Amino acid sequence: MASPKKMFQIFVAFPDLGLPSRSLSLSPDLTLHRLKRSLYPYQTQTQTLNSLYFSLNGKPLLDSSTLSSAGVTSSALLTLRLRVAGGGGDGGATGAESRDCYLNMYAVKKPDKVDPNETRISRWTTCALSTEPLAPPCVIDRIGNIFNKEPLVEALIHKRLPKEFNHIRGLRDMIHIHLSPIPDAGRPEMRFQCPISGLEFNGKYGFVAIKGCGHVLSVKALKEVKSSACLVCHKEFSELDKVVINGSSDEVAVLRERMEEERGRLREKKEKKVGYSLSGTKHGVDEKARSLENVGNDRCRKRFKAVDIAPVNATKEVYASIFTSSKKTEFKETYSCRSLPLGRN
Repeated sequence: MASPKKMFQIFVAFPDLGLPSRSLSLSPDLTLHRLKRSLYPYQTQTQTLNSLYFSLNGKPLLDSSTLSSAGVTSSALLTLRLRVAGGGGDGGATGAESRDCYLNMYAVKKPDKVDPNETRISRWTTCALSTEPLAPPCVIDRIGNIFNKEPLVEALIHKRLPKEFNHIRGLRDMIHIHLSPIPDAGRPEMRFQCPISGLEFNGKYGFVAIKGCGHVLSVKALKEVKSSACLVCHKEFSELDKVVINGSSDEVAVLRERMEEERGRLREKKEKKVGYSLSGTKHGVDEKARSLENVGNDRCRKRFKAVDIAPVNATKEVYASIFTSSKKTEFKETYSCRSLPLGRN
C-alpha cells in the first residue's frame, strides 16, 4: 500500500480583491483550479472563476497544472489576481491590432476648435495688418478692410505688405474714417459704435463708411433715416461713396470691381492729358501757328541794325560801336577781354 504524499504549507495573497493573505497546508498534487474552488466554495459560476488566475513570482500559472508541476514549493507565495477584460491573451480585442492605426491615433493632432464669435469680434476690433486693437487714426482700403494707419503706412514705405493687400498702392488707396468710441466701455481696449443708432461696432451689424467725410454709420441707421447727406456732418454723398466695412464675399467683389473701374478712368484721363501735351496743343497754342511766328521773328532779327534804334542826340557810329556786330573792325575779342588798338591816335 502506497504511503500518502507529504503535505506542505504555502501562502496565498489577494491584492486585487482586497482580502487578507492566508496560510494553507496543501498536497503537491492539488490542481490550481481545485484550489480556487476551495477558496470560493459558494462561487459556482465558471465565468467568475475564469476571471481569476494564480501567479508565482509574477509569472501566470495555468489552472490545469498541479502545485508541484507549477514549481510551487513549501512556504511559496501564490498570488490570486483578477484578469482585466480585453487586456490580451484571453481573446478580447485591444483596439490596437493594426500598429499603423495605433500610431496614427496619437500622431494626428486634431486642430483646436475656434470660437466663431471670437473670430468675428477680432476682425472688427483689431487692425487687419498688425492685429493690434483699433486706435485712431484709422483707415480703410477700397474693399472695406480696416487698419490702424501707422502700421499700414510703414508697411507701404518698407514694401512689406502681404499679398492679400497688394491692391493698396499708396495713400490714395486709403480712406480716413472717423470711429465713434463707446463712452465708459469698461474694457482695456477701445470699442466703437454707430453715432446715430448706438449699435456696437463688433460684426453683429453692418456698417458703411462714407468716402467724402469718413464717418462710419450702421446700415440700420441709414435705412431708418433716408437721406442723401451724412447723418453726422450733413455732407452730401452718393451711393458710390458708400464702402461696406468687412463685407461678404459678394460685397467685396462689387467694391473690387468699382475700384478697378475708378483706376481705369484715372489711367485714361492721365494718358489723354499726356497725349494732349505731346501734341503741342496745350494751353490752346497750335504748333503750326507757333512755328510760323518763330519764322517771322527770325526774319525780324536778321534785319535788325543798331543804328536804326539809336537815340536822337547820339551819333549813330558811336552808338553802333557799342555793338560788335554793327561794324567790322580789326579788333578781336576773346572770351576774357576785347583787344584794343594800342598805339593808334
